[in-house]
Amino acid sequence: MELNDENRATAGRGPSVRALAAGSVGNFIEWYEFGVYGYFATVIAERFFTPTGGGTVEGLVKTYAAFALAFFFRPVGAALFGRLGDRMGRRPVLILVISLMTVTTALIGALPTYATVGVLAPWLLTLLRVFQGLSAGGEFGGAVAVMTEFAPPGRRGLYGAWQSFTVALGLLGGAGVAAVLASALTEAQLSSWGWRLPFLLALPMGLGALWLRLRLDETPSFREQEREPTESLPARHVVWAVALGAGRVMGWAAAGYAFLVVLPSYLQTALHATFREALTATVLANLGFAATIIPAGLLSDRIGRRPVMLTGAGLVVVLAVPLLNLLQSDGTSTPLKGLAVLIAGAIVGLMAGPGPALLAEMFPTRVRCTGLGLAYALSNAVFSGCAGLIITEAVKRTGNVDVPAYYAAAACAVSMLALFKSTAFNGTSVKGTSFTGTSGKAGGVDAGDRPDVGNVVRRD
Repeated sequence: MELNDENRATAGRGPSVRALAAGSVGNFIEWYEFGVYGYFATVIAERFFTPTGGGTVEGLVKTYAAFALAFFFRPVGAALFGRLGDRMGRRPVLILVISLMTVTTALIGALPTYATVGVLAPWLLTLLRVFQGLSAGGEFGGAVAVMTEFAPPGRRGLYGAWQSFTVALGLLGGAGVAAVLASALTEAQLSSWGWRLPFLLALPMGLGALWLRLRLDETPSFREQEREPTESLPARHVVWAVALGAGRVMGWAAAGYAFLVVLPSYLQTALHATFREALTATVLANLGFAATIIPAGLLSDRIGRRPVMLTGAGLVVVLAVPLLNLLQSDGTSTPLKGLAVLIAGAIVGLMAGPGPALLAEMFPTRVRCTGLGLAYALSNAVFSGCAGLIITEAVKRTGNVDVPAYYAAAACAVSMLALFKSTAFNGTSVKGTSFTGTSGKAGGVDAGDRPDVGNVVRRD
């Protein structure tokens, strides 16, 4: 459905701001929890996955296996909730997924451990991670659709960037809570019961998010589609756009998790840093990440999504190994190590800022929730969910501590190739199925080439 100036003027500033808040708050909770799980991975491994006599690395690998499993259920959630969002509307789906996410996260904080119920403990944790994966899969597509469809003219990059910005806020929030607990509690207290508190905090946060979403209006694009249904789209075009979208953001997914989530456990197991040192490094990386997301989204509204994302991916390819080597070197000063992780996070932000808008512009209204949600979920299932498992296991088997850098750089290299490819819908869609630019014309140009221009082109 065309998203033009008239639609946006009808929406008004108030609904746009509410959509921004309601769309981004669920993402904050999702990434707060995923961050907490990553920060406490070594504690969770000890409490749930390491039987008597099990090794630290063995337990950590099992912990990340459960982590990865949740990500593999994200595409299922994206397909299920995305389809509902494209048929029933964005609002009801966002209400449903935030409810599921809140309940499952809080329940993790109440789970019995291996010492209490034995082998049942890791299975219960894994089951809850599966439900979290389903809800997270539906969250991204619905939230990004709401935020970009309500965005004012020429501001989809900025509005979409807020979705990524709440990733940084969620990870920083999780890191902050973890840091406070690590400072206030002894290691024995943290291992015994302190790790539960961050998960239980999701309950009041989720209730606040639910309240915001209950007050949310349906998007103008979806309402217009209900009034004027469009003809069906070729399935092969949707499949190609999903695959291409996943390729475009795989570098963001891999580098983001390698530098922002897996970093604490990597520093502890591979470089023998303390828990507090690892958390400090993670906070600095996420601060760098947060600092560049909004500017990158704004810049993409001016020069296009593609140039900004290519810059971020290219910098990861070039700088990943040198930055990691700075962390590994005993001769590197503490301030320089802090600068290295800050820069690493900032580079990821260059991809995360324009990413949501780029994905939203790749799909027409009738498949937007499903398409962008699946592209993002598939990329994250493989390159984020498996990051901890692949990196930890590869370091264990090879003894090569440069693995995280190689992992991120390789994924970003593939993303650069995908960013040069054209989308399936470019020039093939029917009237009334596209985002258009502020002039009301898309002109046959891919969204990566010019700012605020959708990939799906009107045929008048």
